[in-house]
Amino acid sequence: MDKQQLKELVIKAIEENKENILEIGRKIYQNPEYGYKEFKTSETVSKFLREELNLEVEENIAVTGCVAVANANKKGPHVSILGELDAISCKDHKDSNELGASHTCGHNIQIGGLLGAAVGLVKSGVLDSLDGKVSFMATPSEEFIQLEYRQQLKDEGKITYFGGKQELVKKGYFDDIDMCMMFHSLDMGENKALVGPESNGFIGKKVQFIGKESHAGSAPSEGINALNAAMLAINNVNALRETFKESERVRFHPILTKAGDIVNVVPADVQMESYVRARTIDGMVKYNESINNALRAGGMAVGAEVKITEIPGYLPILRYKDMDNLFANNLVGLGIEENKIVDGGDFAGSFDLGDISHIMPTLHPMIGGVSGNLHTREYEIVDEDLAYLVPAKAMAMTVIDLLFDDAKCAKKILDNFTPVMTKDQYLDFLADLDKTID
Repeated sequence: MDKQQLKELVIKAIEENKENILEIGRKIYQNPEYGYKEFKTSETVSKFLREELNLEVEENIAVTGCVAVANANKKGPHVSILGELDAISCKDHKDSNELGASHTCGHNIQIGGLLGAAVGLVKSGVLDSLDGKVSFMATPSEEFIQLEYRQQLKDEGKITYFGGKQELVKKGYFDDIDMCMMFHSLDMGENKALVGPESNGFIGKKVQFIGKESHAGSAPSEGINALNAAMLAINNVNALRETFKESERVRFHPILTKAGDIVNVVPADVQMESYVRARTIDGMVKYNESINNALRAGGMAVGAEVKITEIPGYLPILRYKDMDNLFANNLVGLGIEENKIVDGGDFAGSFDLGDISHIMPTLHPMIGGVSGNLHTREYEIVDEDLAYLVPAKAMAMTVIDLLFDDAKCAKKILDNFTPVMTKDQYLDFLADLDKTID
């Protein structure tokens, strides 16, 4: 069979299993779990891969998460399709659970798309005609939240990194993968999809302002107000904003996780979390140091100590146009009008696939089918076929493009590819960021 015939078989298999694919996406949506706690979601994915597709599944690859490899005996390039398991906190969303967790991030759609692509490739029988391995990996902990819980896991030796893909790189799960793909959902308005997004990277940050307690009414002069130090620190960063290059898209957005103990005691322990985001690695490092200076100055102004804990965040996502073009062409082949596919996009948020994009070629389109901004109470799935099935089909079709005919397309991309970082260089960079500054 030629390539187009293989693609038609994939489309047919996904359509025949449409309800199963949509149902698993709905099930995950109804049971949101936070990062490194996605035990039920991992079990759901593993069960589907094992029972529906007869694949051997490795579970709990990074506390949670799972992976299954098809065509394991093939010698060609290894393409992995990824999906993320975790939910975000949005307690005001109508479908949030008692913990405030909700899939207003669209990760349930990713998993549905991942499994849909697996259905298309496995149940159609096209894998026999492809010259390479294909894996299906459900990754934990993309949302960079609940840092105290993740620190506890780190202290217990269960993880090294707060981000799931970071942890999987360290554990070697990307060692034999040559290229990978996944997608995010996005309110596209009148459009249907976007290929080639740019994003910021970030460095995570926990800041403790340490003052001296005293009675706030009768003896404030005997205390050192750590809350005042934090407020001054935030204002100091605000005063820096005009010095940030526009092209770097710098973001600093702190929250206070502790602002004192009781109202009649001068706050002596105030704690902050934030990210320092920028468009380039150099920008991340440079502006992170400037912001650290501003934070320390807030403490110096009132005599408080400042303890800054740096946490490796995510890297800016890199674009691989050959991969984008394959995917966009397959969207057109599925009936999406070319003028409804946006080429390029500017996102000041961050994706942990950015880390992987520095090591290997990646594909990370944005697909419609939802309305409202991500992570907000307005988020809603409005077109399940577009949200789940179109990316499932397009990813499976892109795998065919890459691995058909002795994997000529994948080999050409890989021959022209030079990683920005090797695995060792990447892990060394993360290690350099992981520090505490007093």
